Amino acid sequence: MNPRVSTGLIVKLRPAGPWRSGPDSGARNRVDPIYHSDSLFAAVTAAMSTLGMRDAWLDATARHPEGPVVRFSSCFPFQGETAFIVPPRSIWPPIAQVSAARTRWKSARFIPLPLVASMLGGQPPHEGEWTVDGASECLLPAGQLGPFRANVRWSAAIDRLTGNAERHSAGCIEFRRDAGLWAIVSFSGEDAHASWSEPVRGALRLLADSGFGGERSRGWGRSAQPEFTEGSLPDLILPAAPAQEPTETVSGADSPALPYPEGTHPSPPQEPSEPHAATTQHWLLSLFTPGPDDAVDWKRGNYTVLARGGRIDSPAGFGERKKQLQMVTEGSVLVAGDSIRGAAPDVAPDGFAHAVFRAGFALSVPLPAQVTA
Repeated sequence: MNPRVSTGLIVKLRPAGPWRSGPDSGARNRVDPIYHSDSLFAAVTAAMSTLGMRDAWLDATARHPEGPVVRFSSCFPFQGETAFIVPPRSIWPPIAQVSAARTRWKSARFIPLPLVASMLGGQPPHEGEWTVDGASECLLPAGQLGPFRANVRWSAAIDRLTGNAERHSAGCIEFRRDAGLWAIVSFSGEDAHASWSEPVRGALRLLADSGFGGERSRGWGRSAQPEFTEGSLPDLILPAAPAQEPTETVSGADSPALPYPEGTHPSPPQEPSEPHAATTQHWLLSLFTPGPDDAVDWKRGNYTVLARGGRIDSPAGFGERKKQLQMVTEGSVLVAGDSIRGAAPDVAPDGFAHAVFRAGFALSVPLPAQVTA
């Protein structure tokens, strides 16, 4: 999220059945509990095409020379009034408690959003008040059930001529009645909000009817009509805090400078030989691909990367493989200047009829300067 303050929109989706977001491995019987920001951008782009706004949408986002006027976070779970989030890697797990704690903090992929603000304020979670739900990897108040679980559902393709049947399975996410997914939409300014708020809402309503993710032909990925809450970012995520003097260094980098390796390889922090210019710690709520103008200090911060691939859904070549791209993951904390933009590389195979953009635009929240990794 690249100005410091921008107009934001919280979107809540209440699934009407199973959802499928394929894992990085491509395994049919597995599922990823995060519907990533690049997939959400692709889904909205497909909906914009149906609405007759595809070219205008791409001109305002993937093809906009000054960066997109609309950005998306990834979709995270919620239950009741509690929104869960991938916490900043610089504060999670609570290191001071890991060695002696019975709660397996490291096993929690998602934690309640209010807990992030508490930890940034110096109040770590207390042992005995929390439990990690193994099915959803959510940190929950002790005794509470998780918002979803992964399951495998079976189907059979039947040959009408011979009567032969072939069984196959697909992994899916099944949500509790009061649970679902939520995401953030960020507009670059009032003009962008005025131009694109209603089209984005319309695209999300269309997708709620037609479905997100895989197995849409089976009715998966659908939801009730989206619920929208407007406000200012980053206040919708973290309340405003008093300005603090910046710290000199941020230690604990998990990856060397780009190009990215596969997986993560912890390395000791390196002391700068010269004083750093003013920097900000950016907590990523989306996947991120650095653009040419993003001055990220890859020797600092705390981040991981993953490889994103997949297949093309286009009449010009349905099912062809996209080029694989390494992206920085949600929850990563990057040290950079006042803003980071990101990029949307073309991942279409060589010679393909048109560009296929992989949205790596950063939607991030600046962390208080005293927080260290």
